[in-house]
Amino acid sequence: MRDRTAIITGAGAGIGRGLVMHFAGLGWRVAALDIDEEALGELAALLPEDRFLPLPCDVGHEAQVRSAFARIGKWSEAAHLLVNNAGIADPVSGPLEDLTLASWQRWIDSSLNAAFLCTREALGLLRTGAPASVVHIASTRALQSEPDTYAYAASKGGLCALTHAMAVGLGPEIRVNAVLPGWIETGPWQKAAKRREPQHSAQDRAQHPVGRVGTVEDIAAAVEWLAGEGGGFVTGQEIVVDGGMTRKMIYI
Repeated sequence: MRDRTAIITGAGAGIGRGLVMHFAGLGWRVAALDIDEEALGELAALLPEDRFLPLPCDVGHEAQVRSAFARIGKWSEAAHLLVNNAGIADPVSGPLEDLTLASWQRWIDSSLNAAFLCTREALGLLRTGAPASVVHIASTRALQSEPDTYAYAASKGGLCALTHAMAVGLGPEIRVNAVLPGWIETGPWQKAAKRREPQHSAQDRAQHPVGRVGTVEDIAAAVEWLAGEGGGFVTGQEIVVDGGMTRKMIYI
């Protein structure tokens, strides 16, 4: 494991932060991209300097992505896993009639376009590290929606389509899958200034057939499986990790 390198976007908080700590705990070297330099600095203070590369980067910006991956290429000769996790966490864009093209583009750039740019720039490293894996962090909102979440849903749905397109185009050296989280509690995985402890009601838990809200560790376990030998015959798939919530009919 100590010879393996993971690249994780949106690494400063939430699922991305949990993924960094999970794979670092497994002995992987981790390159972490995030627009929040403060959050990256907190991670750097927790991890060995020679095993962790923090990279401030707007992953929706082509020039910044190219620069970040050039630095990764000097730090590691190969990559074995790319997790495209970056995206705007808030799914609500407001009424459709008030949604500007510029606002729409922010959601698309931060998630869908970022996954395209980062995967394209990572190809050389991933092929050197083959067999390698790409995991897109999409959302169950690619499958179902709440009101006023147009741009978020479109970006996550686009990630699912991009998953099977990349799986066909990049195999067999690189497997590509998507993880679709449901309700995942990320409060404990924020930077210090925004960290909060979970407070879930009985009704919150009852929405899930497994009886609880999801954790960041649930997503990390799924990504680890997809990146390892156990997931070696899995590509082009959408893995829903939601405690069964999208399978339960809820009457209001």
